[in-house]
Amino acid sequence: MLAPIYDRVIRPPDPARLKVAAALPADGRMLDAGGGTGRIARLLDGCADQIVLADASRQMLTQARTLDLEGVASYTQALPFPDGAFQRIITVDAYHHLSHQKESLREFCRVLAPGGRLVIEEPDIRQFPVKVLALMEKLALMQSHFVSAEKMADSLLKLGARVTIEREGHNVWVIADKPEA
Repeated sequence: MLAPIYDRVIRPPDPARLKVAAALPADGRMLDAGGGTGRIARLLDGCADQIVLADASRQMLTQARTLDLEGVASYTQALPFPDGAFQRIITVDAYHHLSHQKESLREFCRVLAPGGRLVIEEPDIRQFPVKVLALMEKLALMQSHFVSAEKMADSLLKLGARVTIEREGHNVWVIADKPEA
């Protein structure tokens, strides 16, 4: 239902800011987890050898395929990729929609190559407008679950990642680097 209008309604992030956070361009493959219609993958075209889009919504992926993006229908808590398959993983404005957040973080760390980087960009739940947004999504029965950047960071630290948190405006970036093997 949302797929045909998603790109017109939801504003994309600043690609320059995302490139800095993800240390792009980078060699190797990049996963856009929860990438929906491919709006972020399009912004980052050419920043990795290959960008793979993973999303649970087949309708969103159908939109992405019209733009020649490789899409894989998958839940983030059970990614169909081998260990260490990606040098970069990004998830933009999607983490709060994941129904199995801790399991998804575990999967992100599994498919991230040693020396790779994971970037999660989310609305900052500490900000009042984001709290209002979270309430609106709950009232709309979207089953969103906003969590603090610190909670995400704590989970990633327990998985062995080095983590930094950056904030700007109403957004937060959780940046996790997987140590070299």
